[in-house]
Amino acid sequence: MYIASNKYLLTEKIGGGSFGTIYKGHNTRTNEMVAVKVEPINNAYNLLKNETRIYQYLTNTVGIPNIKWYGKDDTNYYMVINLLGDSLQSIKNKKDSFSLKLVLQIGFQIIFILKSIHEKGLVHRDIKPDNFLLSNEKNKKQIYIIDFGFCKSFMNGDDHIEIKKTNSLIGSLTYASLNSHNYLELSRRDDLESLGYMLIYLYKGQLEWQKMEDIKLIINTKQKILYDKEIPIVLCNYLKYVRSLEFQETPNYILLSDTFKREIELL
Repeated sequence: MYIASNKYLLTEKIGGGSFGTIYKGHNTRTNEMVAVKVEPINNAYNLLKNETRIYQYLTNTVGIPNIKWYGKDDTNYYMVINLLGDSLQSIKNKKDSFSLKLVLQIGFQIIFILKSIHEKGLVHRDIKPDNFLLSNEKNKKQIYIIDFGFCKSFMNGDDHIEIKKTNSLIGSLTYASLNSHNYLELSRRDDLESLGYMLIYLYKGQLEWQKMEDIKLIINTKQKILYDKEIPIVLCNYLKYVRSLEFQETPNYILLSDTFKREIELL
């Protein structure tokens, strides 16, 4: 066991994020349970400092964990946040698939989380079930988003950045937008497109391209997903809308959330 900052005792490895390892721990002075993300100092990417700054920038934003401490020793950087509950992925592993009502309730909440992040001029760029966790508090159904290792500003001063080519796919292959497959700079529309794939995954239990290895086949299958009759119309319409957005266009979050809300009320 290791103690960071002379008070955060690391007790159990609970996962990994963008180039870092995550441990469960507790504050030895207050007994508060925490999560500690650890990144080796010799890691060429050095993402944890930037991720910490993003968490600090998003302080008091609904659905964003609170930073407790950031620091380093001779070998590692450490970031301490409040401990959360199970991820949507771990819950899905137990349930296999979710009801449409539950999927839409999840989507409704995440749309507002992404809206808040986007209004701060940031895109997350790694939307997937592993990065959404439930509150650790009983009877509280708040969803939290984590892992800002790939997060980036889409603003350059007062102006939206220009679209350009990138060197590689950004984010998770399974949930990456078609623009990411085409090596295009990502913007708000791409977070929402990845969310669309994630919601379909939670509803169906799997995505057709998950076990594919051929990238062209994966792209082709993603393009054709709107014709899958097993996918509810509300999710197809969501995906159709976010795919129609221009690079610099502000998504109509209220339209999307209201559509989900109306559908929930009918179920």
